[in-house]
Amino acid sequence: MKQDKPHSVEAWLEALGMPSADRNYLPGHERVQMLLDAAEKEGVFFQRPLLRIRVAGTNGKGSTAHFLAQALQHCGYKVGLYTSPHIMQFHERMRIQSVPISNSQLTDLMAKMMPLALDAGASYFETATVLALSHFSMHQVDVEILEAGVGAKLDATTAVLADVGVLTPVALDHQDWLGNDLVSIAQDKAYVFQGCDIKVSAPQAPEVKQVLAQMDYNIVEAKPLLEPLAVLGIHQQENAGVAWQVLQQLQSHHKAFESLDLNGCLQVLKQANIAGRLQVYSCLQHTFWLDAAHNSHAIDALLPTLASLGHMFDVIILCTRQDRDLSDCVPKLESFAHKMVVMTGDGKHAYASVEQALEAETKAVTSGRFLVLGSFITLGAALQWMEEHEHSYLYQS
Repeated sequence: MKQDKPHSVEAWLEALGMPSADRNYLPGHERVQMLLDAAEKEGVFFQRPLLRIRVAGTNGKGSTAHFLAQALQHCGYKVGLYTSPHIMQFHERMRIQSVPISNSQLTDLMAKMMPLALDAGASYFETATVLALSHFSMHQVDVEILEAGVGAKLDATTAVLADVGVLTPVALDHQDWLGNDLVSIAQDKAYVFQGCDIKVSAPQAPEVKQVLAQMDYNIVEAKPLLEPLAVLGIHQQENAGVAWQVLQQLQSHHKAFESLDLNGCLQVLKQANIAGRLQVYSCLQHTFWLDAAHNSHAIDALLPTLASLGHMFDVIILCTRQDRDLSDCVPKLESFAHKMVVMTGDGKHAYASVEQALEAETKAVTSGRFLVLGSFITLGAALQWMEEHEHSYLYQS
């Protein structure tokens, strides 16, 4: 099938429909395998790295993946990191040594891969996954870290074999695809361990623990890393603890990693910075905290940190999708703010966008404190608004 060749990343993404977040999720490995096979017939070689780690769970996937990437880079390994969604630019989804793929690299890669993806009927996320695998293979990374999109059993990231399976905390989310109860969701996400020699799980709810116990897996449960971290959020100690346990397991059970510098890894985990996790900015004489918490489980995890900050926010802006009910979270957040602005994308609220909310609410107070909670898409919009008003990054700790 011949395709007109778009000349930009944006044109190729438009060909995929440019969906927001995961709304075009298609379960199954068939399209990914079709795309991988078609690419290899066209001369694209997918070389399996020394180590492939895949990470699934409801919350903490991205943070855990970033912790691991930064620690393994410190030890001299060339690391490819695939995460989603992006905050500002699609290129952020695939990084080597923490550097996003360049525009020229991505454009060249898309020119080869996108016609094949369109022929295979691959989704946005499936196509992004194969693009990342191709980029990592082309540059011969030592380690690939793949963050799952939705679930694990039928996620694009589990269509390829892996050495290490990581499960971060499991909670209710994406019920339309994964099931309406915690047991069903856990059964799906636990597939991240399939075929892996090393299996590490975060501490889990009793229902999830029961699911894992019924599986014939030797799963190691991580403990929180009770160390001061550069990244804000008490809950990040749990994510760092999962990464720390993976690193220890690698040193103990993977011959190629016997000489892993665990002391150095620990220092890196303590100093790691991760975009979109309670990052603090100054803009228009106001202070802004931005965090990607956008479901009940993530917001509950954030509450102890909000309490520890020792101050009220003038405004908390909470953005989520129309199909995600956060009504139980609003009363909990109200105790930390003089005003709550809730936006669910159904057009029934005072503001049509987070930019519109920021524009109006920042004019109503002097030297205010604002907390913006939402998906990476929300954070990207907030950052774009701040960039237009000459913001500056302050700190994470």
